[in-house]
Amino acid sequence: MAMQQNSSANFSGAPASTVDPAEVAKFSKLSDEWWDPHGKMAPLHKINPLRLTYIRDAACRKFERNVKSLNCLSGLRILDIGCGAGLLCEPFTRLGAQVIGIDPSASNIAAARLHADKGHLSIDYRCTTVEQMDGRERFDVVLAMEVIEHVTDVGMFLNRCAAMLKPGGLMVISTINRNWKSFALAIVGAEYVLRWLPRGTHQWDKFVTPDELAHHLHNNELAITEQAGVVYSPFADHWSLSADMDVNYMVVAEGV
Repeated sequence: MAMQQNSSANFSGAPASTVDPAEVAKFSKLSDEWWDPHGKMAPLHKINPLRLTYIRDAACRKFERNVKSLNCLSGLRILDIGCGAGLLCEPFTRLGAQVIGIDPSASNIAAARLHADKGHLSIDYRCTTVEQMDGRERFDVVLAMEVIEHVTDVGMFLNRCAAMLKPGGLMVISTINRNWKSFALAIVGAEYVLRWLPRGTHQWDKFVTPDELAHHLHNNELAITEQAGVVYSPFADHWSLSADMDVNYMVVAEGV
């Protein structure tokens, strides 16, 4: 059963926002470092090829495309919510997709546009939120990668994301599970011991379990069709897919 329509609007009729200004400010400070593979965004650069392949393969299966084709996503319209400086937008554009990247941080969008211009890529970047987008727009694929653990209301956010999907479209989400292991690895390990991320990047109580995510998606008439854990091997310095969803995980959802 879908969530009620007024869950994404306030009493003035304007769209409610799930954006946390403190979270936006946190990532805005990193806008100059998004494209530095050796800087503070190094972990994201290392995991990015895995995210790209996972999304590309899911889209090719769904829309019956040849995954080996250089333009395998041609004709597909993709919305990347919380796109940062475009680490996913650019490769998907090169694969032929029409990509719209949105982010509430003006400095992130400026960095994204600058980098795309240098690469002669045409990407529709917008400094906005999914709640502020034109409700008539629809997409074949909606991405929310490492976003839901930073919003103020997961249910409301996913309600708006689901509304942006075309019939038969795909939503792909990556996030972090909430348990003792994720606290030890994603916060203590990544932020305090290894210093992969600035301290305070994540709040453990905002992590979302797979069951909670499945419930929110079900409320929006979406069902998980694929899911996988994402694990790091310190010996190989490499991220890979796994059945272990205790910490990082990704899901693909479709309409039911």
